[in-house]
Amino acid sequence: MNYFPWLTIVVVLPISAGSLIFLFPHRGNKVMRWYTIFICLMELLLTTYAFCYHFRLDDPLIQLTEDYKWIHFFDFYWRLGIDGLSIGPILLTGFITTLATLAARPVTRESRLFHFLMLAMYSGQIGSFSSRDILLFFIMWELELIPVYLLLSMWGGKKRLYSATKFILYTAGGSVFLLMGVLGIGLYGSNEPTFNFETSANQSYPVALEIIFYIGFLIAFAVKSPIIPLQTWLPDTHGEAHYSTCMLLAGILLKMGAYGLVRINMELLPHAHSIFSPWLMILGAIQIIYAASTSLGQRNLKKRIAYSSVSHMGFIIIGIGSISDMGLNGAILQIISHGFIGAALFFLAGTSYDRIRLLYLEEMGGMAIPIPKIFTMFSILSMASLALPGMSGFIAELIVFFGIITSQKYLLMTKILITFVTAIGMILTPIYSLSMLRQMFYGYKLFNAPNSYFFDSGPRELFVSISILIPVIGIGIYPDFIFSLSVDKVEAILSNFFYR
Repeated sequence: MNYFPWLTIVVVLPISAGSLIFLFPHRGNKVMRWYTIFICLMELLLTTYAFCYHFRLDDPLIQLTEDYKWIHFFDFYWRLGIDGLSIGPILLTGFITTLATLAARPVTRESRLFHFLMLAMYSGQIGSFSSRDILLFFIMWELELIPVYLLLSMWGGKKRLYSATKFILYTAGGSVFLLMGVLGIGLYGSNEPTFNFETSANQSYPVALEIIFYIGFLIAFAVKSPIIPLQTWLPDTHGEAHYSTCMLLAGILLKMGAYGLVRINMELLPHAHSIFSPWLMILGAIQIIYAASTSLGQRNLKKRIAYSSVSHMGFIIIGIGSISDMGLNGAILQIISHGFIGAALFFLAGTSYDRIRLLYLEEMGGMAIPIPKIFTMFSILSMASLALPGMSGFIAELIVFFGIITSQKYLLMTKILITFVTAIGMILTPIYSLSMLRQMFYGYKLFNAPNSYFFDSGPRELFVSISILIPVIGIGIYPDFIFSLSVDKVEAILSNFFYR
């Protein structure tokens, strides 16, 4: 038992330090920005310190546990703890939030509120990744929706209110199912409500009931990760949002859905998961192809990147459905890898929009000559997105493929079909990535236009892009770093499926 409340500090620090922003003088825009970046960095360093010195890699059990009784009336606990599954997403959250705060250009409208919302969202995300109590998980999940809604509705494009409303309707609709599942699991089989993850994981349910719970959780997480056909909020939201909000949406928010699928649907409801996993594989394969071919038809740059995100999430769903060691490890690696790549692509789309004020691809062209640095970073990260060997996306997708092939659950014919369909999706990815690069950067359109003098990227933008590029290449060359975190936990989860 660890007596120092590391995780409580990590969860509570951003939102409590963020509420001090409102005491700042009204005109101190720069001060607020650096204060927020300082808090994010402190938080990231604290998390890294706690994980380096207090987290043992060879232990698949929950570590750094904290257990305080919060509400005596109905046994509600403040339970936090991390294991190999949640440590990656928590570090990813810290990294992307810090960079997104740095990436936000000096916000002129309501800058105190903007920075407070960034920090509040940070707390909610780390809280959902580290909670060990299902009700606490639900509360953190909801806490994180409100800042996102406000960030979407106040800063962004012309149709931002429409997209923010669509986002909140979808996610709130999903949360209803999540709440019903949480209450169902908590109240089943005893007079006292028990929301503890450990007791729920050892509980066995009648098959019909387990399937009902599973469908409820699946709908809630399918809205968030987006799994087709519940993905329609995502392109609209990404198309309108401010790009630092986009970085958080693509980098962390979508990963929460995938994390929930592994954490709740696989760990707590293994029987139902083994019934539903073939359907998940089929959905994932359809999603990869559908989103890749839809992305090709998008004229809006941000929407094209958004559909590519949906396509890459298909690999995670296939990995989760494969119920194999390799598949699940590949899915966890893809969660981390796509978190970096998606955030970087949206950031670069935002910086190029700042320069030329165009979002539609057919209006662009010839940008490679005036802004060579942005062109270079955009090209490298698009290559990472289309799974170039040596980048993290390649390793993740390759291991998901191995996971499909080595899975003991499926017949050979099914494996061949799924692999074939997924491979078609991988062929479509370079098509939309490279055509996006071609339409933006090659040709002569903008170069010949009058007043075609643009500033190339400054040191801040280069710093953000390179800080994201380093882990992408690092994971691509040495993926064992991520596997060493997750491999024991994955074995522990899969033992439910094979030894029960």
